[in-house]
Amino acid sequence: MAEVSEPAIAETSRPEEPVSEFDPKSMRKTKPGLKRLILTLSVLLSFLLGFPFLWKSVEIYRAPLPFREIDHFSAQLDSAPLLFPCHFQAILIGFNSKPSISSDDLQFAISDLTSQTPQCGACSASYTVSVSVDSDAICAVDFDSDDEAVDELLESTLGGPAGERKVYSVVVVNRDEDVRAVVGKYRHAWISGRVSEAAALSRAAEIFVKVFVNGGKEEGLIHGEFMPVGADGRIVLSFNLLNANPNDGVYDWEFQKIEETVLAPVIEALRPVANISVESQVLYHTPKFSFSYWDHKWSSYIFNTKDLPFFVNSNEWHLDTSVAAGGRSKILHFVVYVPSADEWPLLLQLPNGEVSKTNGFISPMWGGVIVWNPEDPGDTPDSKQPVRHKISYQDLQKVFEVSMGQLRQLFGLKSDNLFVGSSGTSRLLASDRGFTLWELDVLSRQHTCFNLHSCATTLGSLSRLVQSLPRMIIMDEIGKQVHYSLEVAKLAQVNASLGVYDASAVASRQARSLAEDAFYHPSIMSVSYYSFEHCFAVYSPFFLPVSMHVLLAALREWRRHKQENKKYLAWKTKINKAS
Repeated sequence: MAEVSEPAIAETSRPEEPVSEFDPKSMRKTKPGLKRLILTLSVLLSFLLGFPFLWKSVEIYRAPLPFREIDHFSAQLDSAPLLFPCHFQAILIGFNSKPSISSDDLQFAISDLTSQTPQCGACSASYTVSVSVDSDAICAVDFDSDDEAVDELLESTLGGPAGERKVYSVVVVNRDEDVRAVVGKYRHAWISGRVSEAAALSRAAEIFVKVFVNGGKEEGLIHGEFMPVGADGRIVLSFNLLNANPNDGVYDWEFQKIEETVLAPVIEALRPVANISVESQVLYHTPKFSFSYWDHKWSSYIFNTKDLPFFVNSNEWHLDTSVAAGGRSKILHFVVYVPSADEWPLLLQLPNGEVSKTNGFISPMWGGVIVWNPEDPGDTPDSKQPVRHKISYQDLQKVFEVSMGQLRQLFGLKSDNLFVGSSGTSRLLASDRGFTLWELDVLSRQHTCFNLHSCATTLGSLSRLVQSLPRMIIMDEIGKQVHYSLEVAKLAQVNASLGVYDASAVASRQARSLAEDAFYHPSIMSVSYYSFEHCFAVYSPFFLPVSMHVLLAALREWRRHKQENKKYLAWKTKINKAS
């Protein structure tokens, strides 16, 4: 066996070339495989291909918003106040000689009364003024008649057909009697009596500026920024009859009849300014929060004006009745308070010591309270069942006349029928609708201005908020609301420049409502407004370690493959040289 095995060993151990020429550290005889490299690179490629899908999964949808248009709209309102074209005419009757008053004189007097810095909602500097003398149609009017009749005659003469421009007129009648001035229910006034040309000029200019333009407002009235209209353009008038102690008697009312006869014309008149709805309820066991004391001078229980902040008992007066009034609608409460028999009659004493004629008060942006004392509450019955009373329709009319005066005050208008100016006192005729035409013009101009400024403020806040939070969700509905709000706001500006007061008020109300709807959209209240840094901090603990290991493994495998390939090429080079 030894002889057979030796030749075999010698044959297999004989190398093709010297063993010392092969270095296993720097050479290899076989070509390195690609399986490990392909497997590692495929894992890395899967991570790279999955990254866009991961980024897409955390992407926030943002509808485009017109940021530039919003900034331009806000800057336009801030730089130039919204002004309305106004048209004034003065008609002089009964002057012996031709008056020397010209249109330029009246325009100068009006400009002198107008503030140097025009306020939003006032008349523009391009108002037109005209003066006419001894108009035949006006001369035929009998100014000795009742004021209501004179007002209707002037309206039939000066009103003109519907659709024409709104002209504010002041008729000055020079006659041998005491001077009296009356402002009608429409868009005209008249001054009758012994009046000179200078007095006629100053008084007519004052009526134009202080009454027809500013609404006859005085200091202490509610300012325009406190308009009692909700952000959605709605007002809910909540009328409440409160029985302080029903054991003394339960009082009820026929509210539906009052709503149809008294409130319906008011709601229709204010329709361009606000969408108004009415509700009512009767509450029991609703004592007031403040105390009253007996006054022998007035033979009544008295509560002072200093106690008014404590009169409303919010713990016992559950006045919020409307489910539909939720959200951004404005609720105005009108309370008719029936005191208990223990403090009857209950009167409000003014700071000057006199008692209030209306026996009521208002709270701006909240509503008003009227204390109604029954004529004779009578003795408390011995029976356990309280006596039920129905407030008469005549008493309800008186109460709601006071409520309408309170509503006028909440809108910033006068509740009485007198305007006291520097040139004299003027009587203001009341309208059956609660608001005269020239008062509705004032409200329309003021609300147009207020709504457009509020719209610009809301859209500007939304624009800054969206730009500061790149990951905020902006739905298509929000983008449409913003675009529509800007379009309607521009329409309101066009209508205002044309002097169409009602249409401008309606458009501005819609613009503000759309802006508020966009700002308070439910999707904006989402919790996904995290920044990119927050997103990176959340996902990096999960994906960063794995991705780093995969990347390092791919680099390491690539380097190993290059090294092994170099070894193989070195061996091939060695073989080629040897051959």
